[in-house]
Amino acid sequence: MTNVKGTKRAAGFIVVIAASATFAVLGLGGMASKGFKTACNSDAAAVETAVAAFHAENPDLAPTPKLLTSHLDGGPYLTSWPNKGGTHYAISITSAGVVTVSVPSTARAVSYDPANTCSAVS
Repeated sequence: MTNVKGTKRAAGFIVVIAASATFAVLGLGGMASKGFKTACNSDAAAVETAVAAFHAENPDLAPTPKLLTSHLDGGPYLTSWPNKGGTHYAISITSAGVVTVSVPSTARAVSYDPANTCSAVS
């Protein structure tokens, strides 16, 4: 004789657990996306600050990631080049010192705009 009540109860419990897990995964995905957006803006702002400090010390030199992270020409202005965006985003600079962001990292780089550029990071 099988215990139908127990089987139904177990099936119901499994459905509740599966639904809870689905909501948790979806919620964490949103948190990760928000984290990458925040990191993108933080990284780009840090590079902008480093470029401004570099230009103040070296008005005739074009900033490069190497110059901003080395001990040359008054540096380092950054302890390391931001690369934690992985495939989500990439930070770069032009020879004029304009900070650019690629979202995703393989996309065409556009000038950083704190209000909009990193909003598409997922």
